[in-house]
Amino acid sequence: MNLTQIRSLIAVAEAGSFTAAATNVGVTQSGMSQALAMLEESLGVKLLVRHRHGVELTAFGERALDHARTALAHLDAIGREAAEAAGEQVGSVRIAAFPSVFSSVLPPLLRRFRSLYPGIELIALETDDREVEAWLEAGSIDLGVVLNPRSDSDAVVIGQDAWVAVLPTGHRLGRREATSLADLAAEPFVLATGGCHVHARTLAEADGLSLADVRMEVRDWTSAIALVREGVGVSVVPESTLPENRRGLRTARLDPPLCRRFGLLASPKRPLGRAASKMIGLARGLRV
Repeated sequence: MNLTQIRSLIAVAEAGSFTAAATNVGVTQSGMSQALAMLEESLGVKLLVRHRHGVELTAFGERALDHARTALAHLDAIGREAAEAAGEQVGSVRIAAFPSVFSSVLPPLLRRFRSLYPGIELIALETDDREVEAWLEAGSIDLGVVLNPRSDSDAVVIGQDAWVAVLPTGHRLGRREATSLADLAAEPFVLATGGCHVHARTLAEADGLSLADVRMEVRDWTSAIALVREGVGVSVVPESTLPENRRGLRTARLDPPLCRRFGLLASPKRPLGRAASKMIGLARGLRV
């Protein structure tokens, strides 16, 4: 049994035909067919059943496939560790975050990482903040950016964002440099969530308040700001989401001030590889 035979078995199982498998691997169809025929001969058992529409694995072939994938994974690991021992930067990192992080604090970190470690594959996934936590707990990702990490967690804080009031031009509260959440909660309100479980409604509830008159509820911060501009109501949004063109808008600080914090956290269910460790080390250098 050799590496060509192992790769051929996996390729055929995934593609469902010799033609597609040979194309994916970059060998001739006859060469792949011969490699698998020799593997079956050496094992003394059928691995594949050929039919008019393609190829299927036998029951033993399915079991052999599991072993083949495990063997290939170990061989790839040997290659990666050998490359690392020789001073090469290899591997991959799966990192997830919610939308507003991808539009603010995360891009500089990712650009710096790619610049320093071009040989490491970086897989960035965007979802909501609850899903990030679920993926971390399930071990589906290496790293995730969590919202407002607990002080006793291992999260590396990579940024923070102040909550600000957004009001239409001419609104009476817009004459102040700062306004309270209680005053805003009593006004006609445009609620945006930004794909996060922490937003104006939960901030108000944490302060023993409720939004008395929610005129519109949207997911996107930009949509909420546009509705405020049209005079639909007031809103509370992260400062980083404010547009450069603020015509038709007034902004004010919250009194007392509130902010949200972003923490880079490793999955507790996934071994921390060298590539992910490098990302965390780089994040510590950017810590605010």
